[in-house]
Amino acid sequence: MRRTFLAACAVLAAALTVSVPTAAARAEAPAPPPRAAAPELPAPTGKRPVGMASVHLKDADRADPWVPGQRRELMVSVWYPAAKPSGTRAPYMTADESRTYLEAHAEDLPPQVPRDVLSTVVTHATVRAVPVRARGGLPLVVLSPGFGMPRATLTGLAEELASRGYAVAAIGHNYEAGGIAFPDGPPTTCVACAHRDHPEVGAVRAADVSSVLDELTGGRPAWRGGPRLDPGRVAMAGHSAGGFSTAPAMLRDARVRAAATMDGTFHFPNDTPLDRPLLMLGRPSHVPGGPDRTWDETWSEFTGWKRWLTVDGGDGTRPCSPGPRPASPRRGSTGPRGASSPGAVCGAARAGPHRTRRVRRPTRCASARRCRACRRPGSTSRPSRRRRSSSHRCSSRRLSSDRRRRRCRSAPCWR
Repeated sequence: MRRTFLAACAVLAAALTVSVPTAAARAEAPAPPPRAAAPELPAPTGKRPVGMASVHLKDADRADPWVPGQRRELMVSVWYPAAKPSGTRAPYMTADESRTYLEAHAEDLPPQVPRDVLSTVVTHATVRAVPVRARGGLPLVVLSPGFGMPRATLTGLAEELASRGYAVAAIGHNYEAGGIAFPDGPPTTCVACAHRDHPEVGAVRAADVSSVLDELTGGRPAWRGGPRLDPGRVAMAGHSAGGFSTAPAMLRDARVRAAATMDGTFHFPNDTPLDRPLLMLGRPSHVPGGPDRTWDETWSEFTGWKRWLTVDGGDGTRPCSPGPRPASPRRGSTGPRGASSPGAVCGAARAGPHRTRRVRRPTRCASARRCRACRRPGSTSRPSRRRRSSSHRCSSRRLSSDRRRRRCRSAPCWR
């Protein structure tokens, strides 16, 4: 997974590198080739412009598990639907973050790759944009990246969700990836990469999620848009190590109401059932009876809504590819386990809160102002059983007679 990401960095550097011609070459080609345009992330498809803010969090009550002599500190990137863009693009990574991260993996990169190449990636979010106001508050999605991967690798997913009405908080788990820069010091390195204790990583990240929720949705939020969040609608999604951390996070914190794991192996007690919604999204090898047995062993412990989706042609570093590919059905996409194309999975993730309906038991006809058989305009009486019949007609002149009948018959006018 990490090697694939680093290979992409090498391709990126090759596209941006301009060779310096010698004197003989200058005579043959006086004009140097034009510099390639800076790479750009896929544009989000939602209707809202996207804002982005970086938040520095300090947990004074918790020691850092990787460097015990320090208090736990986190850098969090918050993407959100903005009222209007500010005009200043948010960076994908700073030059210092890019250098620190790529220098730690220098053996996997060609020497000609600039170490600050990741700072040239163009994003679609703007800084200092005003968050949009939403009735009831914005739903919050907490993102956790893969082990050893910076939170910037989830920028595309975060921008897509934010453009569709979600606030997104991607956590930079300190000392679990190189290149996490804090306002008061240089970027940190990956201390946890030395021992890779996966169960401990899950517990640490679950505690980080609780700290982030406390700071963003508490009485004195660390982010200025915190009062516009809905603390009752919180979900978590993670990739790889961030994916298997979703289960410990839900077990630890009841505020996490739903979760999605992208290519994450589960490490948590199998005797602890979870009744909250969970989406398991994996590469082609993540099939029933596949090499990762933890998915089969854990499946029965999720007692709520659950789906197991396999993305054909995907891998661990591209959990949500922009282009659709044909899928081979396993047991049907509508069953408990299914297969889907990346386009279909991304489309499901892009179904924003504006498409979500709250099902309520109606006490009167949904079109009471236009329905004579239900209620005349200004009337407060409940319709009788006798009036709820096949001859029910709607008085709206904007609908044809057939559409009037269909609407009135489908609407439960009497309870």
